[in-house]
Amino acid sequence: MLMIPGPTAVPEAALLASAKHPIGHRTREFSEIMEEVIQNLKWLHQTENDVLMVTGSGTAAMEAAMINFLSSGDRILVGCNGKFGNRWAEVGKIFGLNVETITSPWGKPLDTETFYKKLHADTNKQIKAVIITHNETSTGVVNDLETINHSVKAQGQALIIVDAVTSLGAMNVPVDSWGLDVVVSASQKGYMVPPGLGFVAVSPKAWEAYKTAKLPKFYLDLDKYRQFTTQNTTPFTPPVNLIMALQASLRMMKREGLASVFARHQRLMDATRAGIKALNLNLFAEDECASPAITAVAPSNIDVERIRALMSKRFDIALAGGQNHLKGQILRIGHLGFVCDRDIITCIAALEAVLPELGWNNFTPGAGVAAVWATLK
Repeated sequence: MLMIPGPTAVPEAALLASAKHPIGHRTREFSEIMEEVIQNLKWLHQTENDVLMVTGSGTAAMEAAMINFLSSGDRILVGCNGKFGNRWAEVGKIFGLNVETITSPWGKPLDTETFYKKLHADTNKQIKAVIITHNETSTGVVNDLETINHSVKAQGQALIIVDAVTSLGAMNVPVDSWGLDVVVSASQKGYMVPPGLGFVAVSPKAWEAYKTAKLPKFYLDLDKYRQFTTQNTTPFTPPVNLIMALQASLRMMKREGLASVFARHQRLMDATRAGIKALNLNLFAEDECASPAITAVAPSNIDVERIRALMSKRFDIALAGGQNHLKGQILRIGHLGFVCDRDIITCIAALEAVLPELGWNNFTPGAGVAAVWATLK
């Protein structure tokens, strides 16, 4: 039972679709699948802009977002308050960009006022892009993308590039109404399919920047994908069976409806956090910036890795650990994608069962499950 922030559980409909015999990617049958998938990707992104698929992980989509719209020496602002914000800064430096980081401690949201001041002071319009990780998966913190984006729009010149890898499909990312320029995500998160596909939504403003971007590219040249997408096909051999699985999962999401998908994730987040609080365990992120995709827990006086090991051994439930300097200090419970009430109840009940074995009895037996159920009712 995967209760990690990715890969996430895959529904049966998507698994069965991916188990079909492959078909030719230059056939009419595949083009018809692509046509439906492209339209449903636009629906999910709430956009009329291009939404392009590349074969690769979310990091491939991140790299594509940089090399297609920026040039060596360009000044960019990167928000860093976790592992994935830091990764953007690292990739930017590798490509010779002039990377300026705006940091917050891990577990805290980015300071929107700092972005405002930096952008407001940029009267010569030297800042070419602002990169924000919407949902910082390493800590379970949601950054205030909407407010930061207002500051980017007021500056006028800079692109807003968004890492929505664990927010797309879990929370509202209205690409067109917010005027987001480049938005990246990946298949193994809220899309409810296995790893292997990256997605990049691109605005007309970003395509204008593409015309003068000078970083080298070939396989990740998004203009190739744009040209082939207009014909409902791909420039290179795609993971055909993953796209068939994606067709199935997007149909499921459409039946549920965007508002219901977002409400479900919010509800499951609230229930998870209520259960953790009832067990008198520390939450790593404050309620005000909590993630609908993943909850980070920072137990005191308990060996985090033993919790994870016992959850796996006793109940076959996989929880994620901390990353980088948080390894051994936090555990992360994913409630993203194909997750329902039963999964949260099961996870918290199992956690209740293993904690006393590790010497943690600072709660009333049954309190965690009762708190979850009271939130879900």
